Amino acid sequence: MRMRHKPWAAEYLQEHSEYVVQQPEDYKGKWSTLSKGKPIYIEVGTGKGQFVTEMALKYPDVYFIGIEKFESVLVTAVQRAVDAEPDNLLFIHGDVGELDAMFASEEVQRVYNNFTDPWPKKRHEKRRLTYQSFLALYDHVLTPNGEIHVKTDNQGYFEYSLASLSHYGFILKNISLDLHASHHDTENVRTEYEEKFAEKGQPIYRVEAMKQLPPND
Repeated sequence: MRMRHKPWAAEYLQEHSEYVVQQPEDYKGKWSTLSKGKPIYIEVGTGKGQFVTEMALKYPDVYFIGIEKFESVLVTAVQRAVDAEPDNLLFIHGDVGELDAMFASEEVQRVYNNFTDPWPKKRHEKRRLTYQSFLALYDHVLTPNGEIHVKTDNQGYFEYSLASLSHYGFILKNISLDLHASHHDTENVRTEYEEKFAEKGQPIYRVEAMKQLPPND
């Protein structure tokens, strides 16, 4: 993703504390005070926020949190939220690799991984957001039966993610090799990238992965 520097972004994010959590670590284990008991769904690498904002508007009984490490990108997402005014949406300017510093164990019901960088070169495998170290973070914050939903246009990343999720122990379901041609597209909310790929007729890959319950004693 090519990013244009926005020197005013930091100040804008500070000004809109109604949508931007300035110290997310302060809410670790306490997010329910903000969500008021609603299930918490997070999007890692939320980008410009189209997906998470539309999801918040569509599902008012869910509390959505978008995480983005580039403030020049996040500021567009926050602007979108300011215009749409959902009351069940927050953003975190932070790194997904620090997820366990932001959320306590079993505090999140769902993780969305949408069109994140596929990092196709083998030497960059550890940067992929479905690499085992990231899956361990998701596993930690997810409730029993919590889910990871992955969408991508990159076949290689998708195949890697299926193998990585399965090997880690997640249960795979609702696998789509061409999401927009499947019945799963009925409730699908598209991202900015997804719309561009759809215009080109490019297939979108999607999978839901459920965290396994611990074995009974």
